[in-house]
Amino acid sequence: MTSADKTTDERHLRVPRYSGSARINHWTVAATFVLLTLSGLALYLPSLYFLTGLFGGGQNTRAIHPWLGCLLVLAFAGLFVRFFSQNLPESTDLTWLSRAGKVIDPDGEKFLPEVGKYNAGQKIVFWSQAVLITILLITGLALWQQGLPYIESVLGFQLSLETRRWAAVIHATAATLSIVVWIVHVYSAIWVRGTMPAMVEGSVSGGWSWKHHRRWLRNKVAEGDIEHTGSRNPAE
Repeated sequence: MTSADKTTDERHLRVPRYSGSARINHWTVAATFVLLTLSGLALYLPSLYFLTGLFGGGQNTRAIHPWLGCLLVLAFAGLFVRFFSQNLPESTDLTWLSRAGKVIDPDGEKFLPEVGKYNAGQKIVFWSQAVLITILLITGLALWQQGLPYIESVLGFQLSLETRRWAAVIHATAATLSIVVWIVHVYSAIWVRGTMPAMVEGSVSGGWSWKHHRRWLRNKVAEGDIEHTGSRNPAE
């Protein structure tokens, strides 16, 4: 195979990465997270109170925010069930983390171990958000004024004012950390060229797969789960 043939092959080789339902699930989480961030910041920081205008005012924002939180929990639970097994820790994760600095080097990935569908960095994002969203759910329920009577009836006792104050502090801290993790996630998706089509089109190029997730690509090839698109004629 000539170099031209190889280049054309890589361009037209598409590897399915996410199904349509997985992408809908992902973008639901993303949209809900952004709305929660905007409404939460509006309620938390006086300087950003003007953001309540996006939700019809302060009262509407306070009423909508908890329901958005419930939607986020349900949507993220869908992602968790889908990708839990692929984000379990592996022995190669420690090696990847110890050499993570090589990622910024254009040719640095050759020094990293072959990884499956997700590398150690992506796994940290996944588990961080899983933990933080769980904390946000628990503390958010304690702060939900409209739903608190029902929650307390289920618990069988009333939450003290001191408990709710601590819930507010923990909720704000977890939200801040979750936003930071989200920013890292978005930046990484943009910075690593060829990543965005995975969640937009559902597939990635063969070259991208070979460079970043080689073990996952080997499994896909073994399963026959790849396709060619367009012409494979280098002259076209």
